[in-house]
Parts: sequence; structure tokens; C-alpha cells
Amino acid sequence: QAVAATGRWSSSDPNLQNIPIRTELGREIRRAFVADEGNVLISADYSQIELRVLAHLSEDETLIEAFRTGEDIHERTGLKLFGTDSGLDLYELRSRSKMVNYAVLYGKTSFTLAKDINVSQEAAQSFIDAYFAGFPRVRAFIERTLEEARRTGVVRTMFGRRRLVPNLTSRNFQMRAQSERETVNMPVQGTAADILKRAMIDLHAELPGRGLKTRMILTVHDELLFESPRDEAEDAARIVKERMEGATELVVPLTVDVGFAENWRDAKS
Repeated sequence: QAVAATGRWSSSDPNLQNIPIRTELGREIRRAFVADEGNVLISADYSQIELRVLAHLSEDETLIEAFRTGEDIHERTGLKLFGTDSGLDLYELRSRSKMVNYAVLYGKTSFTLAKDINVSQEAAQSFIDAYFAGFPRVRAFIERTLEEARRTGVVRTMFGRRRLVPNLTSRNFQMRAQSERETVNMPVQGTAADILKRAMIDLHAELPGRGLKTRMILTVHDELLFESPRDEAEDAARIVKERMEGATELVVPLTVDVGFAENWRDAKS
């Protein structure tokens, strides 16, 4: 628990947080993780939790409306950034918009974003500028977070967990820029980590309290993985979803995608 500064869990030998899923080969690797005979694996994954936390903390009306109406946030961002006549197909539009969404979240520079989406640095900066123009309260939240952290030397999650940021006023540009990225990211990713842990604590008590044998075996970023006897998997999955979605109250709904199967790949999909 003490390794990742944001509060996410991490593991080593092996690093289970880095079992890949984005590629077909990665998904095949996940198929090697199987439940014991007679059991299934339940995968429960928060949907876009960091962007939902950002909507809550920034109080940006456009973000809040998108999540409350169930709109695809990346498509909404794409329309704001590129307009309706961008010439990009829907997949490429959504892919680029997703990268911009998370670039802002992680405090990335236009230089890094340009490499991520294969455009010029000037184009990347224009996308970042367009993002902040479309979501003005996100910019205000970031500026407010940085200003308070420079004054206090501390940045906090929604629940008050602290991270010290002494390099925020460093004379070394690289150290200062790195600290700024960490400061912007901490309230969002740190709050998401806190929410997951609250859900874990609830489920640790709830599952055996219901007389179930389902047990929590792993957390990977925004996902919890359980092993469950096949005959109680549906009930367990329903309880897991309820508890995770009720772990805290935000101005937008928390949404959890749940699936179960004999192996991790099929449970996740």
C-alpha cells in the first residue's frame, strides 16, 4: 500500500498490476489466470472513475451533464475539440479525445501529448487549449489546486489523505514541472484509489456477512477481482456491484461493470 504515492495498490514478483489487456496478446495472457475447479472469477471494474471524480471536484457542468445522462464522455470531448466536420472516423475521434482527457488529468505537456496522438506540438497545444475552453471549471480546479499546494506544500484527496509536494516551488524546472503533474493528478487518482479501498473494506465484511464463500483476491487499478463458487456467483456479483457503486456519493453516478467466467480474460470482457 505504501509504494504508490497516489494510494493505489501495487505488487511485485510478479507485478500483477501490469498484466496487459489492451492488446490481443495481453488478453490471451489474462486467459491463463483461471479459477479453481467449481469456481469462477468475478471482475468488477469502475467505469471512468477518475473522470467522474474530476467532474465532482471541478464541478464542471458539461462533464457532470455528460455523466448524468450516460453520454460517452470521450465522444463529447471529441465534438468539443474537433467539431462535427473533423474528417475523423468515430473510432479515431474517440481515441484522440480519450488521450486528451487523460493528458489533462495527468498534467501532460503538449510535447508528450503530441507524441501520444502523433500530431505536431502546436496541434497538441491547440487541443489542450480547446479542452480548457470547453471545460473551463476543470482549468479553474487545476489552478486552484496548484495555488493551494504551493502555499501549503500539501495536496489532498477528497477524503483528506495528504501528499507532500515540496518540489512545487523548486528552482529546478524539471523537478518543479514533475511536481506540478503529481499535484494535479493526486486529488483525482488518489480519490479514486480511496474510493476503491472503501469498497474493499465494505466487501471484506459484507460477503462473509451474507454467508458467501466468495473472496477478494486482487485489485488492479480500478478493478477488483474475486473468486466465487459457481452457484453463488450471480448473487456475489450483484452485491459487489451494489457496494462498489455505493462506496461514496459524488455529484455524478459511480458505475461498475461486472462479469464472471472461469478465466480472467472472459470475466473482464
